[in-house]
Amino acid sequence: MANATEGSLAQDSHPVSSDLIVSYDGTPNDDDALALGKLLARTGARLALAYIRHSREFDPRREELAQHDAERRLEQGVAWLGDPNIPRHVVFSGSTGEGLEQLAEAEKASVIVFGSDYRTSPGHAEPGTTAQRLLEGGSVAIAVAAAGLRSLSDADIEAIAVAPSQGDTAAQASAEALADKFGADIVELGPSNTDLIVVGSQASGNSQRIMLSGATRTMLNAVRGSVLVIPSGVPVRL
Repeated sequence: MANATEGSLAQDSHPVSSDLIVSYDGTPNDDDALALGKLLARTGARLALAYIRHSREFDPRREELAQHDAERRLEQGVAWLGDPNIPRHVVFSGSTGEGLEQLAEAEKASVIVFGSDYRTSPGHAEPGTTAQRLLEGGSVAIAVAAAGLRSLSDADIEAIAVAPSQGDTAAQASAEALADKFGADIVELGPSNTDLIVVGSQASGNSQRIMLSGATRTMLNAVRGSVLVIPSGVPVRL
């Protein structure tokens, strides 16, 4: 059964914290998030799934049905991944982004993983509403899976490109650590498909927060591949 948490996020029943939190609601694009989370977990990182509920139902029967639906969706994700031991969290929060950030803090997770917006062209990564909000000052690294990643049976991370931010080295350090874990090459960022693009945040007074420049956002619209955005000064080492 999925673990249900609310408010300040009570301690999880699972004894081991998770490194990667996949935001999952059962949609096809969230299957892309599962695919990226599964790839990143090849580093040895621990994976968990999360579904956000915004409120409880007043009617007990309706509440039972709503909770069952949330747990069913997470079970669907676990079945897709093929590992029944993956922790599942049903989190109550008025804001999806805040609920995920609180869960990541409680789990000491390094990355929250999303699928792309449902209108995204295959091969591109385009954050949806919640991911976009967390890319505007969030404190946890955000990964956005390329649309259609779920359909690539031979998907791997063999080539990593870096979109650094001037004055901050966290993206480069993260890319090098991931390349070492995957045995991947660090390649030049270009228009051709790249398995993973590691993006740096602007170095500013908002240290340990995500802050992307306009030029970086424009560049990301033109490239192909899944994206991992790193908070300023906080390298990700899964």
